[in-house]
Amino acid sequence: MLNISNNKDTDFLDEGEFYSLRTLKTPGMGRLLAKVLLVIIGISIIVMFLPWQQNIRGTGTLTAFHPRNRPQTVESAIAGRIIDWKKREGEFIHKGDTILSLAEVKDKYFDPQLLSRMKEQIEAKESGLEAKRAKRQALENQVAALRQGRQMKLKQAQNKLKQTILKLESDSIAFESEKVNFDNAENIFERNKKRYEAGNISLTKFQELESKFQASKAKVISAENKWLQSQAELINARVNLTSIEAEYQDKISKSQSDLSATIADIFDSEATLSKMRNEFTNVEIRNFNYQVIAPQTGYLVKAMKAGIGETIKEGEAIATIMPETDDKAAEMYVKAMDLPFISHGRPVRVQFDGWPALQFSGWPNVSVGTFGGIVDVIDRVESKPGYFRILVTPDPEQEEWPHQLRMGSGIKGWVMLNDVPIWYELWRQLNGFPPSIYENGEIQMDNKKKK
Repeated sequence: MLNISNNKDTDFLDEGEFYSLRTLKTPGMGRLLAKVLLVIIGISIIVMFLPWQQNIRGTGTLTAFHPRNRPQTVESAIAGRIIDWKKREGEFIHKGDTILSLAEVKDKYFDPQLLSRMKEQIEAKESGLEAKRAKRQALENQVAALRQGRQMKLKQAQNKLKQTILKLESDSIAFESEKVNFDNAENIFERNKKRYEAGNISLTKFQELESKFQASKAKVISAENKWLQSQAELINARVNLTSIEAEYQDKISKSQSDLSATIADIFDSEATLSKMRNEFTNVEIRNFNYQVIAPQTGYLVKAMKAGIGETIKEGEAIATIMPETDDKAAEMYVKAMDLPFISHGRPVRVQFDGWPALQFSGWPNVSVGTFGGIVDVIDRVESKPGYFRILVTPDPEQEEWPHQLRMGSGIKGWVMLNDVPIWYELWRQLNGFPPSIYENGEIQMDNKKKK
């Protein structure tokens, strides 16, 4: 029992004959399983320290980098009725090729001679406008002639007024002179009257002096009449000057009124003529829009309106054209919370729908079937709630993207960030922490900014 002796009875016993001994022995499979688990745990611990490249996932579609190379719809500029398709779906067309022909549906444009009739109306309006311009010139000449005539008449009346003033002064002086002569004749007459009454002079002499006195009195009255007449003529000359000014001002105002009305009519005719020319040009351009022209070279991939005789509206889509281009880009949508960690020039791994691939997001070097790209555009506003759009273009230093890809194909992408241990990435994912963008205490910059 104390197990002191080296001679053991168990060496001579068959363990298989005793159930209790069999139950105390460790099974061989258990030991093997323990060894396997230890190896797995050891490998797992070693794997936890392997490098893992952090990444941001996104999904989207394949598109073209430049907007001009993306699929576009061909729209009709006018309303019309389809009368003939010149191209079929899937056909390669060149810029300027006619896709289909339209017929008019608006009664305003039914007249086949509409352009020639509108041209005749424009020519008639132009002739009327020229006549109005000639009338305007005639009225301007008339106003100028009236103003010149007024100046001449006013000058003539002013001269007459000056002459009347001078005549009035002359008559006034003559009147004053006659008054002096009358006073002298009156004094002589009164003195000689006394002398006659005294009998100092003869009757004949007295009658002669009386006759001179009466003649002097008549001359005074005559001079006064001339002076009063000159005053009346002065008043008439002034009235005549005022009447000439008023008469010509009335004529000039009437001519200016006619001139202003003619100018307004000219402006109205010019506006109408401009509107008619605009309508003529619109109809002329409309005639070219009866043929729907391809805006650029590409493939006609879809027709929205197919039937002959089917009516379309202005601006309604008719067909879709896919430009022929190798300008490919991946349009990816990433979460808003991941956007701050994406910078211009970041490397991206892209997987295309329908293209066989085996992707290890943390080990891009061992991935198969994915293609390299770089972040070229980051939108500054969200494209849909909680998501921002980025455009990824092919990396020129890596394998070229397949030519078999079509616009609109689905894609998956991984924006590659920094290398961290796998244990750190698992710990970050479990705690919901953001990716690490720091290296040696400084934020990593994209390659372009470093250069």
